[in-house]
Amino acid sequence: MIKILIADDHTVVREGLKQIVAETSDMVVADEATSGHEALNKALKTDYDIVILDITMPGINGLDVLKQIKAQKPKLPILVLSVHPEEQYAVRCLKAGASGYLTKESAPDELTAAIRKISQGKKYVTASLAERLALDLEIGTEKPLHETLSDREYQVMINIAQGKKVKDIAEELFLSEKTISTYRSRILEKMGMEKNEELVRYALNNHLIG
Repeated sequence: MIKILIADDHTVVREGLKQIVAETSDMVVADEATSGHEALNKALKTDYDIVILDITMPGINGLDVLKQIKAQKPKLPILVLSVHPEEQYAVRCLKAGASGYLTKESAPDELTAAIRKISQGKKYVTASLAERLALDLEIGTEKPLHETLSDREYQVMINIAQGKKVKDIAEELFLSEKTISTYRSRILEKMGMEKNEELVRYALNNHLIG
C-alpha cells in the first residue's frame, strides 16, 4: 500500500485528491498538511511513500519545503502538484529534487499514474517538460535572465508580471509589503530593468505567463 501525505492549504483540493486516491486499491492518503511548516514537520517525523506538495502555502513555501525534505530525507519521493503551469515552476522543482510535477488541471487524469511511477523510484514528467529539460541541459546554451533569480525572487517576479499589486503579492506569499518591494528592486537590478512593464514584456516573450 502506497502511503501518501498531501500538503495543500485548500480543503477542496485535498478532498478532491482524497477522492481520486479512494478509487484505487493500492494507495491511501495517510495524512494531510495545510501549511509549509506542518508539511515539513510531518514529512520528517513520519514515514510516507510519497509526498504530494503544493507550491504556494502559508508559512514556508513549497519550494523551500521540498529542498528541506530532500536535504534530510533524500530518498523520499515528492510530487509537486501546482496551480502554476509547467513553464513557470516545473524545471525549478525538478532541479530542487522533486520526482514529478503535475498541474492541478491535469491531476484528475494523471495523478494515480504519477503516484505509482514515482513510488517506484522513477520520475514523472510530461513530454513537453522532458523536452524543456533536454534543452536546459544542452551544453553552451545561454541561461535566460530569470534563471539567475532565487526561487523566492522568481515567485515575486511572476506575480509582478501578472500585474498583481504589492499588497496582493505580500498576502499571497505571506510576506510584508516592504519585503516584496525589496525583492522587486533586487529583481529589476539583476535583470537589468527599470520598470514593471519590462518584466511583463520579458515574461510574455519567454512564455512564463499566458
